[in-house]
Amino acid sequence: MTDATAALAGPRKMTQYIPFILFTVATNAAAQLLLKQGMNGVGAFNVASEPIFGLVFRIVFNPWVFAGLVMFVVSMGSHLFVLSRVDVSFAFPFLSIAYVLVAVWAHFFMHETLTLNHIIGIGLIVSGTVFISLK
Repeated sequence: MTDATAALAGPRKMTQYIPFILFTVATNAAAQLLLKQGMNGVGAFNVASEPIFGLVFRIVFNPWVFAGLVMFVVSMGSHLFVLSRVDVSFAFPFLSIAYVLVAVWAHFFMHETLTLNHIIGIGLIVSGTVFISLK
C-alpha cells in the first residue's frame, strides 16, 4: 500500500488534513478579496474600446490583482497537496467555507452589506460543511 493509498484508507487519516484544507480555503478567499480590491482600482472597462493586450496588462499588473493571482496559485498548490492525500468528496465541500470568509471579510474590510439573508446562508453553508466533515 502506497502512502497515498494509506492516507485514503479512512476518515481518521483524512481529518488530520483539515488544517491544510482550511489553509486552502483561507488563501482562496483572500485571493478573491485581493482581486476585488485590484479591480476596484482598475475600474469598469470596455473590451471594445481598449486594445485587449493593454487591458490585460493593466489588469494583471495591478499590484492587488497580481497579489490575488499569486494567492490563487498558493491556494491551488495547497489544494493539490490535499487532493493527493484525501478523498475529493471530503476535501472539496470545505471550499464552500470560502463563501463565508469572503462575505465576512468583505463586510469588515470593504464595508459591504451583510444582510440577514447572507447570515442565514452562511449558517446553512457552515452546517452543511460540518455534516460532510463528519463522514
